[in-house]
Amino acid sequence: MGAEIKGVDLSMPLPDDVQEGLRKAWADHMVLVFRGQHVNDDQLVEAAGIFGGVQEVGSRKYYFLKGGLGEHDHRVSKSHPSISIISNLDANGHPVQDNGALGSYEVTWHSDNSYVEIPPAGSMLYALEIPPEGNGGETSFNNQYMAFEELPDELKHAIHGKSQRHDSSRNSAGVLRPGAKLPTTLDEVEGPIHPLVRIHPVTRKPALYLGRRRVWPSNHIVGMPDAESRALLSKLWEHATQEKYAWTLHWQVGDLVLWDNRCCMHYRTEINPQYSRVMHRIVIKGESVIPW
Repeated sequence: MGAEIKGVDLSMPLPDDVQEGLRKAWADHMVLVFRGQHVNDDQLVEAAGIFGGVQEVGSRKYYFLKGGLGEHDHRVSKSHPSISIISNLDANGHPVQDNGALGSYEVTWHSDNSYVEIPPAGSMLYALEIPPEGNGGETSFNNQYMAFEELPDELKHAIHGKSQRHDSSRNSAGVLRPGAKLPTTLDEVEGPIHPLVRIHPVTRKPALYLGRRRVWPSNHIVGMPDAESRALLSKLWEHATQEKYAWTLHWQVGDLVLWDNRCCMHYRTEINPQYSRVMHRIVIKGESVIPW
């Protein structure tokens, strides 16, 4: 998985045949890396349009339920509200460990926005500031087509037709969202139900779709007794996050990376909070999840 695309300047309009070639490369490789890019927010939105356009991020509603972004304005681009600023900076622009969002924390394996009814097809992340080498923030991606293909037959049988509820209360670093309540029972878990295996709408291949790893009751397989659900999810996560399925990107300033949330998860190492890490992110418009 993963391909570096050379000879493409995403600050410029691209011919139709190049755009089609990029879409094919995305379907074939799941993760595309465009190095040395110089794009503004308008051009980032245009680039997202090649792959399906922009979708509002699921976390946005939590800030507006609390009366607007307010103190969190520094997390959203002023020119494009659909662009999230993913950084370890506080409201004053200083790098910190905890800024109420992902901060400098490790970000465990997950698929972006699996906690909304129609999850985004992909995510696009553009690097503006990167810590010096060895100070964290590397991102790994893993191949969930392959994870499904190599799943033991008994596990394939166990998950056939099964779905999981995806809790929306916490972000990818496990931080509770503004105004959200930590669920303590199954009935308190808010979030959609998605199949454990989904069919990719372009490649038509099945992929494991686990979303985020949370403790009970946030993670549970619908209609399955609690003990069985926990045991099965633990086996699936242990299998899906094996090192052999993963590839790691070491970021450079100017990298623009696109990944497919429908067939891969991603993980970020902890960042040294002495250094700034600033990126602009767009999520790509998705479609209803197709069950296997």
